[in-house]
Amino acid sequence: MSGNAARVQAIAQITNRKPMTPKAPERLEDMWAENVFNLQKMQASLPKAVFKSIKKTILTGEKLDASVADSVAMAMRDWAMAKGALYYAHVFYPMTNLTAEKHDGFISVQGDGSVISEFSGKVLVQGEPDGSSFPNGGIRDTFEARGYTAWDVTSPAYIMETDNGSTLCIPTVFVSWTGEALDKKVPLLRSIAAMDTAASKVLKLLGNDEVAHVNSSCGAEQEYFLVDSNFASQRPDLLLAGRTLFGKAPAKGQEFDDHYFGAIPERVQVYMQDVEETLYKLGIPAKTRHNEVAPGQFEIAPFFEAANVASDHQQMMMTVLKCKAKEHGFVCLLHEKPFAGINGSGKHVNWSVGNSTQGNLLDPGDSPHENAQFLVFCGAVIRGVHKYGPLMRAAIATASNDHRLGANEAPPAIMSVYLGTQLEEVFDQIKNGSVSDSKHKDVMDLGLSSVPPLSKDAGDRNRTSPFAFTGNRFEFRAVGSNQSVAGPLIVLNTMLADSLEWVGNRLETELGKGTELSSAIIMVLKEVMELHGNVIFGGNGYSEEWHTMAVKERGLENLPTTADALPVLKAEYVKDLFEKTGVLTPVELESRFEVYAEQYILSIEVEAKLVINMAKTMVYPAAVEYLSQLSSTIANLSSLGVSLETGSAQTVADLASALMKTTGELSAALEKHDFASTEEHMNYCAFTLRPLMDQVRESGDAIEGEIADSAWPLPTYQEMLFIK
Repeated sequence: MSGNAARVQAIAQITNRKPMTPKAPERLEDMWAENVFNLQKMQASLPKAVFKSIKKTILTGEKLDASVADSVAMAMRDWAMAKGALYYAHVFYPMTNLTAEKHDGFISVQGDGSVISEFSGKVLVQGEPDGSSFPNGGIRDTFEARGYTAWDVTSPAYIMETDNGSTLCIPTVFVSWTGEALDKKVPLLRSIAAMDTAASKVLKLLGNDEVAHVNSSCGAEQEYFLVDSNFASQRPDLLLAGRTLFGKAPAKGQEFDDHYFGAIPERVQVYMQDVEETLYKLGIPAKTRHNEVAPGQFEIAPFFEAANVASDHQQMMMTVLKCKAKEHGFVCLLHEKPFAGINGSGKHVNWSVGNSTQGNLLDPGDSPHENAQFLVFCGAVIRGVHKYGPLMRAAIATASNDHRLGANEAPPAIMSVYLGTQLEEVFDQIKNGSVSDSKHKDVMDLGLSSVPPLSKDAGDRNRTSPFAFTGNRFEFRAVGSNQSVAGPLIVLNTMLADSLEWVGNRLETELGKGTELSSAIIMVLKEVMELHGNVIFGGNGYSEEWHTMAVKERGLENLPTTADALPVLKAEYVKDLFEKTGVLTPVELESRFEVYAEQYILSIEVEAKLVINMAKTMVYPAAVEYLSQLSSTIANLSSLGVSLETGSAQTVADLASALMKTTGELSAALEKHDFASTEEHMNYCAFTLRPLMDQVRESGDAIEGEIADSAWPLPTYQEMLFIK
């Protein structure tokens, strides 16, 4: 079947699809956490002493008593098997942004040939996948294969249901035989511990006698695209790269602003409901769903959760989005920029810190100028972003996210802090040596008797800021949609731990001199503003003026590409940060640079190969076939005395020639392998391969706009974005 015939058939299948009938929804109370072995289920199935011990570990982070493992394993197995699970999996999160799992059966063969179900505490606590088959950045040689998974008791086990059966999934950490972290969970847990230690010290200095365990929280807004699988299966670029490497923009895109918060297509809403029911059964609090700005783009957002659990849930959410899409005849695209010229997808990470005794430590209350606790923690965040902004940029650096950052749809690659008018004024007062007042919330009267007065916040929001305060949390808006949130959370927690340690030391020094506490706080925060206030910016982050001012006047770094950003991981001040907080050893940090750099290089090289292949086997043949048909038609009409304009044929011929010329240049460039360093290889990908790929695409997209639609072999943007 020709490419165009397949397109026509796909459109017919989609448009003639029978209306979908959504399942009758279950009661939320009945389905909530149905598939999670949480504290409630533990309490019902464990001896009291065992439950008390494990609950203490989960809630306070105290060391796990290994003697409880057998009891927990037995109860967990019985619960899982009662729900139809015959296998269990240690689930872990390698340095690829993906989820990994190894399945084993609850089966033990006896000497007489019979079998019993078995799951011991030893098996629950520790597993052994092949450590050499996952990227480790040079920590171990390829022949050194041993790696370990270890049970993370703070993240609950769950049942993942599929049409092929149910599996008990146990969240774990993943380490090498020599003890280095090979995953994202170990440093995340370490960063939480480091932040807890520093935050507890500061809270006690502020006069709090009782201080519970301090944790960070996360609520990640997940954006994604849906494309019908009939179209996606005909696009090699979507299947292998997750984004279109060719494609002419449609006549109508998103310029009418008619998609954002628009009516959700019926088929998509049925899919969303299916996703949400699955998430509810997994204890994932999906709260919000809506159409996003671009056609074919949508968003789902959960409630806040403890950072470690939120990170695991984010990975599960991405898995569910992809799996359920297949069941509904879609492909879910989590790539940051699947369609050129159309807004891409991000994952806004809403981040805060708090505990059960002092509450949300980033909640300013109604009078932030009087809230010393908030001001201290907010000041620590400001210092952290200023000192470690380049590290924040490195934490979100991927080949795919480079397509978004700095465009008029995502924050710039320059890290800055938006506080809003109210808090900016408060911190300006502090910089001047005292603080006396702050703006208060207002009431907006619309003059409509049928509409009650609206509460108006003391400050506006800023969508161009990469790191914005949004009421009682900071929103890291630059994270990529395809990323694990663990990496950004590790950086945010660690930089806050460092800043709180600095703040605590400065407060101790001032208090040791006999300075009154309120005066000591103002003195420390004044120093923060004098040293780090340049990172606060409330204007248009997209403007050229800001880019110039940020770099030349404020000394902030602009790192537009991953090739620019990842070397930050090798900087001495970054090594010192992670080493002194105990989050990453120098060896572990070096391994992350190597792994992320390799992922970047491989991503671009795979895309380059795809561009070459599609140009040679799909785009160029389509142009040649069209020219052949056009030439034949012109010749036939000429024999009848009819003369036609041949300019279009010449344009296509010239474009086809340019296409193959730049394709040849890209092929030759891809053959280069002699690089003096990883950094040189990344720069080559960023500044040689990527521009050549764009040149090939430019000719290919121009050809699509010139030849007959019936001659074009690929599903078009118009079809993929608008036919649902």
